[in-house]
Amino acid sequence: MTSKAIILGVGLPMVIFGAFIALVIAPLTDDVVSTIEFVGSLIGILGVVFMIAGLFYRKEIIVSE
Repeated sequence: MTSKAIILGVGLPMVIFGAFIALVIAPLTDDVVSTIEFVGSLIGILGVVFMIAGLFYRKEIIVSE
């Protein structure tokens, strides 16, 4: 069972925002281009990790005695 909230609510926005930072904002700066590209790429990679984690998410059944 997948978690759409994790995939669509966390993972996908992180991938989009990371790509936006790396591809759009980094060329606008002059002296710290490589650092901003690294941060954008890191955010995108973490978004992919969250998307994969959302695929394997399973709710645990809580049994109270």
